[in-house]
Amino acid sequence: MSDDLNITPTTYDYSSYYDDNSSVSPCDLTGMQDFSMVYLASLYSLVFILGFIGNGLVVCVLVKHRNQTNLTDLCLFNLALSDLLFVFMLPFYAHQAVVKEWVFGDFMCHFTSGSHTFGFFSSIFFMVLMTLDRYVAIMHTHKAAKYRTMRAGLALTVFVWILSLCVSMPAFIFTKVTNESHGYGCFYPPENEDWKHYELFTTSVLGLVIPLLVMVVCYSRIIPTLVNMKTTKRHRIVKLIITIVIVFFVFWAPFYISCFLSFLQSKDASSCTWDKNLRLAIIVTEAFAYTHCCLNPIIYAFVGQKFMKRALQMMRKCIPHLSRDFPESSFRRSSMVSKSSDITSTLVM
Repeated sequence: MSDDLNITPTTYDYSSYYDDNSSVSPCDLTGMQDFSMVYLASLYSLVFILGFIGNGLVVCVLVKHRNQTNLTDLCLFNLALSDLLFVFMLPFYAHQAVVKEWVFGDFMCHFTSGSHTFGFFSSIFFMVLMTLDRYVAIMHTHKAAKYRTMRAGLALTVFVWILSLCVSMPAFIFTKVTNESHGYGCFYPPENEDWKHYELFTTSVLGLVIPLLVMVVCYSRIIPTLVNMKTTKRHRIVKLIITIVIVFFVFWAPFYISCFLSFLQSKDASSCTWDKNLRLAIIVTEAFAYTHCCLNPIIYAFVGQKFMKRALQMMRKCIPHLSRDFPESSFRRSSMVSKSSDITSTLVM
């Protein structure tokens, strides 16, 4: 990707979108800059609040019931931690979008960019791990108990965190503070063409293509099995599976398509109108994709009756008025409904 675009999930100095240092006459991007300041600051703040509340509640519930943890709970716990790490960096970028300058120093530039990328990839990889776990539990039911152990889960968890760190390492290393005409900026400029290709590969292939392929392949084999199962929950579970795949694609695909078009555009000069539309598309789709971390708790946790029961019980202790809205009898009915096979409980917690 071109250096003046700096389009990557680890680059958040959007002032670079408005400075064109090439020999071509620069486009007038003043209106885009004003839009970006309001749009990014508002959406980042909203994602931070919702993501912190939702994923924080997931972590609290699972920690409180850690003695009853299974492999699915372990994956969900680490997914929530990944999303929390992801959203914790957003206030820094919301501030930068407003003041149009990076004021947090060189160390925080390295740390926030690397941690943000680290949280992004670990979140994606844990979603893939949960998909594979469900596939093993349903398609290989008789052998599942042998492989779906806590020891195996902990080993896979460590592997995913290490893999995410390795993939994110360039963001920790190469991100730096530079003195630009508008002030200090936090950039992730790839050192050479090879790093640009690595960046495109990790974001597009590891971030979208492979996870989406795993979901489609696994769930396309799981759904026929569920349809033939004698359980009243099968239709609900099939809808949940379809929702997981569609939501993931809808939220992330537009951003990756925009990044790929930017990569192609950097190889060939284009019109000012096309350049402005592409930059605007990247700003909008990237920030929109970040809202996916707010939906993870809803998709993977709150749709489950067992988890919802635990969450409401915890909230009832903190907010006494909830006891009138969610009486104990409703918990008992939910518990009776949720008693089904281990396969079903793997999909709907």
